Amino acid sequence: RNRGKGAAVRTAIGASTGSIVVIQDADLEYDPRDISRLLAPILEGHADVVYGTRLRGGQPQRAHLFWHYAGNRLLSLLTNVLYNTTISDMEVGYKVFDGDLLRSLRLVSDSFGFEPEVTAKVLRRGGVRLYEVPISYFGRTYAEGKKITWRDGVTAVTLLLRFRFLP
Repeated sequence: RNRGKGAAVRTAIGASTGSIVVIQDADLEYDPRDISRLLAPILEGHADVVYGTRLRGGQPQRAHLFWHYAGNRLLSLLTNVLYNTTISDMEVGYKVFDGDLLRSLRLVSDSFGFEPEVTAKVLRRGGVRLYEVPISYFGRTYAEGKKITWRDGVTAVTLLLRFRFLP
């Protein structure tokens, strides 16, 4: 039974054994050729977590759907205010983690709530070196299969607040 993105990613994390774990959405919006750039800050000893960013330029981008872009900027701003950081693209589906760090997080979200939850828990941990690297993005329209909606944005706000202020 399909329980959502978060449940699938949690299952994969539980089965992982590597010192580095790459999470890449399977919807063909992200380019696997970007993996080496995402790995570099961890392999060079600078980072514990690396987020791809679709919003800091430097790589090919399909024009974003306006409301997705605006919603993502708002969620990233809220993340920055709540967790004292400067992430530009919290909702990105391309993230790389130190494997032990990722496996140590107690994640519970089943659907798209995975992104705000993992971000909140990494940032609450303190002392985690989080970097961003520009990535390519080949976004889809709803006609092409995009599923995320404004309801997922409301859930993300709720989760960012919940994981900031509750244990």
